[in-house]
Amino acid sequence: MATYVNNLRLKEIATGAESGTWGTSTNTNLELIGEALGYGTKQVAADSNETFTMPNATADGTRALYLKFTSAGSLTATRTLTLLPNTVSKMWMIENATSGSQSIIIKQGGGAEVTIVTGAKAWVYTDGAGAGAAVTLANPTETGTGTVTSVQVAGGTTGLTYSGGPITTSGTITMAGTLAVANGGTGITSLGTGIATWWGTPSSANLATAVTDETGSGALVFGTAPTLTGVTLAGAVTGADNTVTAVNLKDYGEVTNAIGATGGGTQDIDLNDGNSVSATVDTSANTFTFSNPTASDELCGFTLTLTNGGSQTVNWPASVDWAAATAPTLTAAGIDILVFYTIDGGTIWYGFLSGAAMA
Repeated sequence: MATYVNNLRLKEIATGAESGTWGTSTNTNLELIGEALGYGTKQVAADSNETFTMPNATADGTRALYLKFTSAGSLTATRTLTLLPNTVSKMWMIENATSGSQSIIIKQGGGAEVTIVTGAKAWVYTDGAGAGAAVTLANPTETGTGTVTSVQVAGGTTGLTYSGGPITTSGTITMAGTLAVANGGTGITSLGTGIATWWGTPSSANLATAVTDETGSGALVFGTAPTLTGVTLAGAVTGADNTVTAVNLKDYGEVTNAIGATGGGTQDIDLNDGNSVSATVDTSANTFTFSNPTASDELCGFTLTLTNGGSQTVNWPASVDWAAATAPTLTAAGIDILVFYTIDGGTIWYGFLSGAAMA
């Protein structure tokens, strides 16, 4: 009695059996072995999960070493394709040539499965362990060059080594983990809307590559201070009261807080709005207040260009310390230049009349 328990489902002729036809059965087996070393195709007939069974002693695409899966129509979701019998231990190069841009899952039993994205090829092997049979990716590390349309890496650096030029993608690269610098990565763990975190040692060159077109209101955080060369700012930079050391300034300006007519009453000079201030006294008595100087360990000052200061009564903050404890006489119709600075966060402001009746 013939059996078919081997990994290619070839006919195993019992001793003394098939007298006169043994040659025919043997030739069929040889043809099937040749098929197992060749190319085959199978079609997913419906937009659903399907099972493909290698038949006993019969030519069929599932036996081929290179197995290309196509589909009768477009798949609308990831489909699971089961290779049976679950006792077959074999190696396949499987190509996902189905329509619809969907992944396919290759399984054999209740064990591990392998997902192959649309248009991709993968070496897999089955262990033939029966009900718990597993499918395993035989090439977890891919090295090469070219164009990548979709990359899914589920385990950080495992599964992707790239040593060629830049990766060009027309799809989405999804990575649950960090692609290490040694494997072609940049060390970036996230690059979302306005937020990029860098754990490597950046330079101006790879910074430009890593965060081109980065937009948003978040923070760019470095694990190691970068060296930036030839940086051109296209917008405002907020320093958040941090220290900048050893800087040479050239062709710089200070933003003027142009208050205009004070209208009498209380007029605040907010240093967050600029350290150059201009104002015109009119209407009635005017009381100035100063707000938001820098911290007490820093010198903070501003210049006030005041028009018609002497036309009305002007009251200064009690914290202003004038020479001889006397506020200056201001010009009734003209411009006075006054300078104020503090070194203790505004507890004491030192005031000076720098120029009187300038116009």
